[in-house]
Amino acid sequence: MSNHVLVTGGAGYIGSHTAWHLVAAGHEVAVLDNLYSGHRWAVPGGAAFYQGDIHDRALLDEIIRARGIDAVMHFAGHIIVPESLENPAKYYRNNVVGSLNLIDACIANRVRHFIFSSSAAVYGAPEFCPVSEAAAPRPINPYGATKLITEWTLRDLSAASRSFNYVALRYFNVAGAHADGALGQATPEATHLIKVACQVSTGARPRMTIFGDDYPTPDGTCVRDYIHVDDLASAHLDALDYLARGGGDSVVLNCGYGRGFSVREVIDCVKTVSDVDFAVKTAPRRAGDPPELVADNEKIKRVLNWQPRHDDLATICRSAYLWEKKLAAEKS
Repeated sequence: MSNHVLVTGGAGYIGSHTAWHLVAAGHEVAVLDNLYSGHRWAVPGGAAFYQGDIHDRALLDEIIRARGIDAVMHFAGHIIVPESLENPAKYYRNNVVGSLNLIDACIANRVRHFIFSSSAAVYGAPEFCPVSEAAAPRPINPYGATKLITEWTLRDLSAASRSFNYVALRYFNVAGAHADGALGQATPEATHLIKVACQVSTGARPRMTIFGDDYPTPDGTCVRDYIHVDDLASAHLDALDYLARGGGDSVVLNCGYGRGFSVREVIDCVKTVSDVDFAVKTAPRRAGDPPELVADNEKIKRVLNWQPRHDDLATICRSAYLWEKKLAAEKS
């Protein structure tokens, strides 16, 4: 079934990969991005591009009506945890107020389906891991709080509008690059562990830092569930199919592989796939980092019949490393 899909933040890392998958699957795609952290070159051919902002209600109305939009995938959020602690107003303004403006425009223009880029950060530091969607959300940083507030906004507005339904995907740690090397993470000053490690391995950064080695984990460093960006993109298409088929009620779903790796294990993996031994220093813990965050992913497999294809840390790290090598070669 073909849909007319608006992808907000579709020039960014996850948004561009998902837009590529949408176009390849035959959907009509429009991308809205203010290019704050995205890139025009990342927008797939065949997608209409609008440079603008989710705060611009007139532009949202224009795009939705002109393109006959019946589904929205919303990626246009700020995502850096330390920055959210330093500048929470920036995160509430964009992630909450901007999302409300977008959701309101969708309902007013009779857009039926909404897929939201949420985060495992809504769980904070969960008591048990793997953590399921039934766990009480307790975010410990403004980034996670803004994602949870937007989930609540979707819940309440959809309850008041029977024709509007949604899937909120709670991402765990997204990494890797597209298999053909055409797309990868190019976010300026990215803080994601695998990207940073790959940048160090290619010489784009001189060293990297482990923030905290005294956590209650096997090797003292934080443990996370890492998911390949292409598997995350495919989950969005599965979510769209679920909504378009009238498969059931609006739903919140974890999106991860269900197993975790420590910071040290990830760094060792990058060293192995790159065959480069690089400098790593240790610093005190950062505020807002839970010790362990791993998904219970049984629900997304059951509800969406999601079947990940890249569930392997070495595969994720290798694709990210090859992407960083390509970026380094282009700069040289």
